[in-house]
Amino acid sequence: MKTNKYVEELKAKSADELQTELVSAKKELFNLKFQNATNQLDNTARIKEVRRNIARIQTVITQNAKA
Repeated sequence: MKTNKYVEELKAKSADELQTELVSAKKELFNLKFQNATNQLDNTARIKEVRRNIARIQTVITQNAKA
């Protein structure tokens, strides 16, 4: 599955790389929400996908912190 591969890639990254990935995902989410508000967004499902990716990144960060 695509998501399993993405999670495995996240687990292989360092804490700094995960933070960078998290910041870029949050920026992307902001831009998508802005485009949606101005009716410029074609693929609204991308918002849901990015939100879930943010949650995945935060989960991996938390798991690494506990380990």
